[in-house]
Amino acid sequence: MTAAADLLLVNGEVHTLTEPDTVHEAVAIRDGELVRLGKTDEVRFLEGVETDVIDCEGRVVLPGFVDAHTHMEQLGQHLVHADLSDAADATECIERLRDQARPERESASARDQRNREWILGFGYDDSEWADRSTPLTRADLDRVSEERPVVAMRVDLHTASLNSVALERLADDLPDGDLRREGGAERGELTGVAVEDAAEAVRKTVTADRGEMRELLAAASEYAVERGVTGVHDKVRGSVAPRVYRDMAADGDLPLRVRIDYWSDHLDALVEVGLATNDGDGRVRTGAIKSFSDGSLGSRTAKLGEPYADAGGEAGGAGDERGKWVVDPDELDALVERADGEGYQVCVHAIGDEAIEETLSVLESTADPGRARHRIEHAELATDDQIERMAEAGIVASMQPNFHRWADAGGLYDRRLGEARRRRTNRLRRVLDAGVPLAFGSDCMPLDPLLGIHHAVNAPAAAQRLSVTEALRAYTRGAAYAGFDDDRLGALEPGNRADLIALESSPWERPDAIADVDVAMTIVDGEVVFDGRDG
Repeated sequence: MTAAADLLLVNGEVHTLTEPDTVHEAVAIRDGELVRLGKTDEVRFLEGVETDVIDCEGRVVLPGFVDAHTHMEQLGQHLVHADLSDAADATECIERLRDQARPERESASARDQRNREWILGFGYDDSEWADRSTPLTRADLDRVSEERPVVAMRVDLHTASLNSVALERLADDLPDGDLRREGGAERGELTGVAVEDAAEAVRKTVTADRGEMRELLAAASEYAVERGVTGVHDKVRGSVAPRVYRDMAADGDLPLRVRIDYWSDHLDALVEVGLATNDGDGRVRTGAIKSFSDGSLGSRTAKLGEPYADAGGEAGGAGDERGKWVVDPDELDALVERADGEGYQVCVHAIGDEAIEETLSVLESTADPGRARHRIEHAELATDDQIERMAEAGIVASMQPNFHRWADAGGLYDRRLGEARRRRTNRLRRVLDAGVPLAFGSDCMPLDPLLGIHHAVNAPAAAQRLSVTEALRAYTRGAAYAGFDDDRLGALEPGNRADLIALESSPWERPDAIADVDVAMTIVDGEVVFDGRDG
C-alpha cells in the first residue's frame, strides 16, 4: 500500500520547468521529497488522515528560486543598519545615517557590540542620483557625526565612504593607493573614498561577530524566503558566517539552503581540515573557492580592453583609465591551479572584457573545467569569442539580470562604456544560445529573483533578452546546476526535494510587469517557511 503524503498542493498551475515545461494541477510531498505530480483528483489519492492540504486557488507553482550569487551578511546589514539602497541622493543618505545613529533605532544585540560605536550604512548607488554621480565623501559623512566613526558602503562593495573620524581610526590599515584624493593629485587631501583593497579593509573592520552575525543572517534569510528564494550561494570572506549557518541549521533556525563559496584566503584551512566542495548536509554545503580578477564598473575598476568613456574624472577608479587588477593574473593562475588540483570548484569575479579574457584563459587550462563546473561571476562584457570558449569548456556564466537596471540609454553603462559597449553588456540571449551553462543570481543588488527575471525579459537589446521560461530556468535549474544540485533541486520532478513557491499571479500573463508579481508561499523540504497568501 502506498504511504500517504505529508503535504498536498492542489488546484494550482504547477510548472515543472523541465524540458519542455510541463504543467500539472497538484503536487504530493512526503518526507521532504516530491512523490507525485498530476491532476488534483489523482494526487488526492495520497491524502491520509494526517496529510495537510493547501488549496492553491489557481496560483502558479514553481521550483524555488536558487540565488547563485549572494552576500547575505551585507543584506542583513541593510536590514539591521541604515539601508541606503533606494536613497535618491546624498542628502537622503545623510538623513538615513543620522536616523540610524539614534539610540532607539539600534537593536538590543547591536547595542551590546563594541563596534556599534560605528554608524553604518549600506547599498548607496551614486550612479542613479540626479544631482551628482560621485561617491559619498568625508565631507558628506562628517555631517552625520564629527564624534563617531561613520562608514557607508556602495552597492557594489568595491567602494567605501568614511568620515574624518573613521579615516583617522583606520589610517594605518588602508593601502594608500586605493584611497582617493582631491583633484586626483598624489598629495591631495583624502576625500574619504576608499576602493578595492582599502574598501575590503573597511568592510572587515565593521563585520559582525558571532552574536550579531546570527541576527544579520536570520534577517537576511527571512527576507530571502519572502521573495521565493529557497537556496543561496553565499560568497563569504573573513567572517564567522560559516559557523553561524551551521549553528542555525542544527537549531532548526535556517529556513533555506546555503552553499558557502569561500574566499581564497580560506583555501589552506579547507584543505587542512578536508572540507571539500559539496561536503555538508541537505541544508549547508561547501561550495567553490572564490576569487577576483578585477573590480566594478561603478567604481571604474573593472579591467577593460579599451579606456572608460568617462575616464579621468574625479570619481574615477584607483587605477589607470582601463581599470585595475584586484588579483594579478599570475596570482590568479596559481590559485586556480592549486584549488583545481585539490578538487575544488572555482568561481572568479570578472566584469571587464580584459578581466574575462585572463580569467577564461586560466580556467580553460584546467584539465576538465566541465567536470569542476568552474564559474565566471558576472561576465558583464564578455565578447563573442569568450562566450564561445566558455561554452566549449563548460564554464558556468553566473550572471545578474538585475544589472540591466543600468543598461538603458543614459544609465551607468552608457556613461562608463559608451553606447556600443553598453549594448553588449550582460548578453543573456547570446550566452544561452551559445550553450553556456547560465545561472542567475542577484549579488544582493537587490536580492529579488522576480525583479531580475523582469529585467532579463525586458532588457533593452535583443541579445540581452530571454523568454519568461528561460529566465525562470536560469534562476532555478541553471543555478542548481552551478551548485551541483541539479539532481535534487531546480525542477519539479518526483525524487527531487520539495523546494517550491507559489505566486499570486502568472509571470507569463504580464511579462512587462513581472517585478510586480508577489510571492504567496515558499516551501523548503516540504515545510512552509513563508506564507503571505492574500486573505
